[in-house]
Amino acid sequence: MIWETIKLALQAIRRNLMRSFLTTLGVVIGVAAVITMVTLGQGSTHKITQDIAKLGTNLLVLRPGQAVGPGGVQDVARQLEIADADAIRREIAGTRAVAPAATRAATAIANGKNWSTNVTGAETTYLTAREWPVAEGRAFNDGELRAGRSVCLIGKTIQREVFGGGDVIGQSMRVGKISCEIVGVLAEKGESAFGQDQDDLVVIPLRTFHRRVAGNTDVGYIYIAVDSQHSTAKTLKAVELLMRERRRIGAGDQDDFFVRDMKEITATLTGTYMVLTGLLSAVAAISLLVGGIGIMNIMLVSVTERTREIGTRLAIGALAGQVLTQFLIEAVVLSLFGGLIGVGLGLGLSWLLASAIKVPMTIDLSVIALAFGFSAAVGVIFGYFPARKAARLDPIEALRHE
Repeated sequence: MIWETIKLALQAIRRNLMRSFLTTLGVVIGVAAVITMVTLGQGSTHKITQDIAKLGTNLLVLRPGQAVGPGGVQDVARQLEIADADAIRREIAGTRAVAPAATRAATAIANGKNWSTNVTGAETTYLTAREWPVAEGRAFNDGELRAGRSVCLIGKTIQREVFGGGDVIGQSMRVGKISCEIVGVLAEKGESAFGQDQDDLVVIPLRTFHRRVAGNTDVGYIYIAVDSQHSTAKTLKAVELLMRERRRIGAGDQDDFFVRDMKEITATLTGTYMVLTGLLSAVAAISLLVGGIGIMNIMLVSVTERTREIGTRLAIGALAGQVLTQFLIEAVVLSLFGGLIGVGLGLGLSWLLASAIKVPMTIDLSVIALAFGFSAAVGVIFGYFPARKAARLDPIEALRHE
């Protein structure tokens, strides 16, 4: 009996194929929009997490200046010193690597090519803290760091743009006013979460940087890699207390430095993306409701058009429940077709847009199942009222209907 009812419902849909297709468009757009928004949101969150992880895990960054917002470093703040890094190494437990560093803009010159880049003065702990291996050659040795020799490590971008990607170990390169011997090439890191090319840099010993590039002993920032057995939050608090003591900041006075926990930045960015994804998905879900209203409207029109057919069925013995089931199945089938098309369209759009904005496509089967199930629920809810109207028709009045 139920199979006969399904066949009648499918025949009714086939009789008005174009109208049935247009009726499902709202559901198609709603399901596709929800899947696309959620997939792109999760892909963006995954990319941000990966990009920030490239900076190093369990990493704190100490900088001078007051924490007044992104990039809000005050010029009047006293710079950090190498002694600050030594104090952190000596007095803070659970640090895996402490790396003082400083950076200036410079022009790399070699093979008749100029390339604007950044030169960073650092110790070998910089590579440990950033979890940045040397892909070719070697890192600085202790003698080069202590003597402040003119040696350098370069990123993959420098190797590609200045040397055409060829062998560079042992070659000389001019960076600003100094000439350095290339002893190693850093492994490729790619772009950071903020769109910066991390491979576009030259690293020289910190002492060389102070003597021949900066002309002072200031430290721009200190990377602090925390051991996995220790809490970064507790280490951050300990570093803040130590720096307040070293910089003689009185009780109630504002810090003239700030410490950033990369985990907090990751959590903030991913949280923001998740909220935006949720809002966009909610807006997309509204179109599913609009699609359901469209289905109810068309089903009401269908009941009116087929009043005599309903009257005939009831007159020859069909039960009200069978008529209700027939119209309910029509509405659910329309919603399910819309849901299936919407799933395919949503996955296709997700793939296209993820490729365009270069984020990984992470397919969440639970979201697909939820969107598809919601489309079926829309069919049941919005199809019930027209179906009930058809089932309650008086057979005699229905047969008189013109």
